[in-house]
Amino acid sequence: MGPASLQKISELQRNPRNIRNLCILAHVDHGKTTLADCLVASNGIISSRLAGKLRYLDSREDEGSDEDQSMIEFLLNLIDSPGHVDFSSEVSTAVRLCDGALVLVDAVEGVCPQTQVVLRQAWLENIRPVLVINKMDRLILELKLTTTEAHDHLKKILEQVNAVTGTLFTSKVLEERAEKVKEEEETAAGEQVYDWSAGLDEVDDSHLYFSPEQGNVVFASAVDGWGFRTQQFADLYSQKMGVKAGVLQKTLWGDFYLNAKAKRIMKGAQAKGKKPLFVQLVLDNLWSLYDAVVLHRDKDRVEKVVSSLGLKLMSRDLRHSDPKVLLSAICSQWLPVSTAVLSMVCEKLPSPLDVSEERVEKLMSVGARRFDSLPEKTQELKTAFLQCSSAEDAPVIIFVSKMFAVDAKALPQHKQRPLNQEEMARRRELARQRHAERMAAAETHLVTPEGRDAEPESAKAERPAQPEEEEEEQKEVFIAFARVYSGKVKKGQRVFVLGPKYDPAHGLQLLSEGSSDAQVPHLSRCSLQTLYLLMGRELEELEEVPAGNVLGIGGLEDFVLKSATLSVSPACPPFTPINMEATPIVRVAIEPKHPSQMPKLVRGMRLLNQADPCAEILIQETGEHVLVTAGEVHLQRCLDDLRERFAKVEISVSKPIIPFRETVVRPPKVDMVNEELGKQQKVAVIHQVKDDSSQGRLSDSVQVDPGGLVTITTPNRLATVSVRAMPLPHEVTSLLESSSDVIRTLEQINLSLREGRTLDISSRTVEAIAGLKAQLESLLQGRRWRDVVDQVWAFGPRRYGPNLLLNSLKDYPRPSLWQCLDRASRTPQAGPALRDFDNSIVSGFQLAALAGPMCEEPMMGVCFCVERWEVRTPASLKEDVARSSDVTGGEGGAAGSSQAAADCYGPVSGQLIAAMKEACRQAFQAQPQRLMAAMYTCDIMTTADVLGRVYGVLGKREGRVLHEEMKEGTDVFIIKAVLPVAESFGFADEIRKRTSGLASPQLVFSHWEVISSDPFWVPTTEEEYLHFGEKADSDNQALKYVNAVRRRKGLYVEEKIVEHAEKQRTLGKNK
Repeated sequence: MGPASLQKISELQRNPRNIRNLCILAHVDHGKTTLADCLVASNGIISSRLAGKLRYLDSREDEGSDEDQSMIEFLLNLIDSPGHVDFSSEVSTAVRLCDGALVLVDAVEGVCPQTQVVLRQAWLENIRPVLVINKMDRLILELKLTTTEAHDHLKKILEQVNAVTGTLFTSKVLEERAEKVKEEEETAAGEQVYDWSAGLDEVDDSHLYFSPEQGNVVFASAVDGWGFRTQQFADLYSQKMGVKAGVLQKTLWGDFYLNAKAKRIMKGAQAKGKKPLFVQLVLDNLWSLYDAVVLHRDKDRVEKVVSSLGLKLMSRDLRHSDPKVLLSAICSQWLPVSTAVLSMVCEKLPSPLDVSEERVEKLMSVGARRFDSLPEKTQELKTAFLQCSSAEDAPVIIFVSKMFAVDAKALPQHKQRPLNQEEMARRRELARQRHAERMAAAETHLVTPEGRDAEPESAKAERPAQPEEEEEEQKEVFIAFARVYSGKVKKGQRVFVLGPKYDPAHGLQLLSEGSSDAQVPHLSRCSLQTLYLLMGRELEELEEVPAGNVLGIGGLEDFVLKSATLSVSPACPPFTPINMEATPIVRVAIEPKHPSQMPKLVRGMRLLNQADPCAEILIQETGEHVLVTAGEVHLQRCLDDLRERFAKVEISVSKPIIPFRETVVRPPKVDMVNEELGKQQKVAVIHQVKDDSSQGRLSDSVQVDPGGLVTITTPNRLATVSVRAMPLPHEVTSLLESSSDVIRTLEQINLSLREGRTLDISSRTVEAIAGLKAQLESLLQGRRWRDVVDQVWAFGPRRYGPNLLLNSLKDYPRPSLWQCLDRASRTPQAGPALRDFDNSIVSGFQLAALAGPMCEEPMMGVCFCVERWEVRTPASLKEDVARSSDVTGGEGGAAGSSQAAADCYGPVSGQLIAAMKEACRQAFQAQPQRLMAAMYTCDIMTTADVLGRVYGVLGKREGRVLHEEMKEGTDVFIIKAVLPVAESFGFADEIRKRTSGLASPQLVFSHWEVISSDPFWVPTTEEEYLHFGEKADSDNQALKYVNAVRRRKGLYVEEKIVEHAEKQRTLGKNK
């Protein structure tokens, strides 16, 4: 079939029933782009001989996200996605626009870490997956399995994939069950009867799993061009065996065998030692084909096979020296992979009309708002979503999932079109005219020597335009990658751009009162300048696009940063943000090699920020431009993009900026040589830093008691604050870190309650806040933590971090942080009032938590208790000073000087913030301090030969192996380890070099881990002096990290630098 014309595709776009929007998801190197090539080749866009070699949907060597339209009665919008873990954000943007997904799994490697991630992404977006088990040829040629062993191996892979889906399904059912039980408890009265069932038995989950008899599994080898579903063989054998195709379809996969005598299909192949049907009818044929063509190159057998299958082969394929060419020529005719995959996609994946209500409500409910609480006009849009109508009166709703940059030369309007007769005649006339002018100029040159600089007028007119044209050609243009969910999009149409914080209720109210679009917050208007059909690497311009289609939109770069919702109706809510799996953790500072090129770099970084869904661009207080990426591979791609596409300047890149966290721990029970500490020695270890600092660094206004309580008085002596620092249990820190969204919502609610505004809070949000409180109460048990949850004053840093500020003041019953849980307190009413300067205490805590005393990194897992807070009036201070001056005898001018002291230090609020910050830092230093390092989980697949080398590289880089397992039936080991982010740079390259490319790691940010060694440790016990010596100058990893961060930030580093050192020489050697 030849490529479909633009007109034909436009016709197909109008029928959403026959549209399939799907993406290809898989672990890296499992064959996504090769399979995509085979599907594209079926449509005639590329040659079938180049399928698997051309990598047509690779818009770049490191795999971007592109799209192809392939047509067989249906219109398939196929989006290829990258498999590397660093580009998980690209997968998320692709998944949002699709209704279904092709999940690829390598037949040898099975379910890999990234396979689990993509299955979870598909599950979270409520899209239906189908499975392709790819690289089946490896079972024959590499592992050399028999057909029975291969069958067992394939069964295990299916079980692994279904286990991942089953886990996701179980967690969802249990959550729904818990909500249902809670509602029943609230509504029911009287005697309670507890139902022990978890609800899993009642729910039908058979449609979720992958099973060949359901037709949602394809077995394939994309590189050899073959693939099949069991249905194809069932149809083939039903005629030969005289068995119904439906019966064969159900029995071809499973524990069934063919009884030759009775000519019946019977159950129990494994128990009776018989060959299963799948082995006998399918695998044996494939294995014998590979044996004849590739392994033994038996020409007679090949000819028999070809004639029995009724295939026509070209003589050049039969003569070719590479047996793989002959194999793919046979297979692509006998079992073309495109037929199997496309038929499965058309039958099993939903069309845009089949979108579920659950998915629509999930997309439209943002943040704390529940769908029921949205305005009526907004709720009416749900029907437009479900109908997916392209009628003129249907509201246009578009979601832009990412912005991608293309070269301006690739746009259809800049492409060279074939010339018609008139244009050719006009150009011929211009050429003649130019030639005549040149001849005339040559004649005048001969006559008048001073006319040597004469130039044809047409050439003069053309010349100045060239630099501008070149500049125009180099320009990158942004195209929005989007999908139409409702209505018909037309070129030049005006639509609203809804920001992520846009509230439809507030927007509708302002617009009804006569406000203009510009006065509504988070709402802007733009026109859709150009609409494009995305044809792989090509773009075709369109006039209109109906609902249910994927498209490109030009001219939105000034209105959309990364993703956005567009609609003609201001009642439309912004869609829920895209769920990003990768956490940006790797930071580098960037500057141009030539300072004059700074504006170009800034513009380039702005373009990169827009083009990459996961990259973040920050400008630090120091003025540095910082790029934050998901990993080393992602960082390299971003830097290459900056140099070659966006900024086009030479750049200098700093060493990666490693993030750390600062924390405190419980006092140690053993010393550094594992000897138990006595009480006096333990106190000496804890307060060692404090004792050092008290020798002149601390002023008279700071007091530290032996229990670690720090008391600070403000410079004007009007306020005194006492703070104690305690380590939070690890479970509480993890809970606070994972609940940052809930804490942020809680802060917004409390802020609106303090300002006297009412908020309609969804029941789901209230449940989430109540759940957080209940979890904190269950984790904070014991005498030290009694009633602590009700005393929480604030979270920090940035009001939602993993540190707590507690109100332990007996004389200050401030309003509870959890007041929104009490139904009565949702409306503003008289309660305990906030004291003056309450906000100053919180601000001081936030500043201290944001930059700790060790190396100005944020704190984590620290609880600060405010045990005393006194604010005195200037009048009482005067009396105190006067009384003290009477006692000492210095009467003259004492009161006057105290008045001056009270006035000259600036506002009391500022002094209180500084005092609170300093108190928190001193309290932190009064406890045993530790540094926390960011950790990656590292998944490595390798063979047994190089296992020792992998362990060597991990050990050298402070890695720790958690567990290793061997994949059954292969010699492949899967190693799971943790590795500090600080040691991870160059890790992937080193491991590839040491293992000759046999091992490749996947690094994903996992958690923060306390570095056990104390950065400021010095020997204190006799055993430590004996073991480490007086200087104890052996390498301290934590101190090395602290000093590196301090040096980078320009802070003081205590280290000895030897200058002008001389080598010691003996006189005898100099003679």
